[in-house]
Amino acid sequence: MIRTPIVTFDIETIPDAEALRAAGLADPELDDTAAVRQAQAQRLEKTGSDFLPIHCQRVLVISCTFRNHEGLKIHSFVDQGGQEGQVVQQFFRVIEKHSPQLVSWNGGGFDLPVLHYRGLVHGVTAPKYWDMGEDDREMKWNNYISRYHTRHLDLMDLLALYQPRANAPMDVLAKLCGFPGKLGMDGSKVFDAWLAGQTDDIRRYCETDVMNTYLLYCRYQLMRGALSADEYADEITLVRHTLGTLAALEAHWREYLAAWSDLPAPVKS
Repeated sequence: MIRTPIVTFDIETIPDAEALRAAGLADPELDDTAAVRQAQAQRLEKTGSDFLPIHCQRVLVISCTFRNHEGLKIHSFVDQGGQEGQVVQQFFRVIEKHSPQLVSWNGGGFDLPVLHYRGLVHGVTAPKYWDMGEDDREMKWNNYISRYHTRHLDLMDLLALYQPRANAPMDVLAKLCGFPGKLGMDGSKVFDAWLAGQTDDIRRYCETDVMNTYLLYCRYQLMRGALSADEYADEITLVRHTLGTLAALEAHWREYLAAWSDLPAPVKS
């Protein structure tokens, strides 16, 4: 029985030209696309990567899996144009309503800081998320904010024992566990896809990423003994059944299922 809803989440972002100008990383007279390109080129020359600072990102998509006693659902909040504040608020509204177990891969290092900054910019409210014991005493001992608490479980951070040098890519771990891994694109292609009007493709990519994260969370629960081998197998069956239903509606789930190899049998004691 699922006592606490489980929300696995992942976000996709694009550079925010206004933030780049405010940070002095782009010339004020440039249009948005040119400002981003200038900042990316400077960043690439300086660091070897064109990925721009977290505080200069804006949220385009937030994808979630939602697992409770009724089953498994997948949903995305998407900025279709000028709706970023609403998208961020909708995500935190889920936390406000359900007080779920949050699960991410590098959510503490990227996704949540981005959501914090953009929530601040847009005047988003999220009192339950930010509660560290001031309103609910229980939150003092297990809240969403403290790194070593588990109400938000950053799987990458935990599996690396909080050592950045031990961090591993989600895509590689997913494939090693027999899951499909990344499909469609990767984060470096999101901005160009957005410029080409392919927001729906970005949403599909984000959804498959968050499904990989949920499956890795299930494997982690098996490893730590929270799921028995039979319970794990049942959960995998539920995921496959859920995706089979969705595959009738959207092609990316058909592709995902086709790429899903047979899972290695769990090691039994």
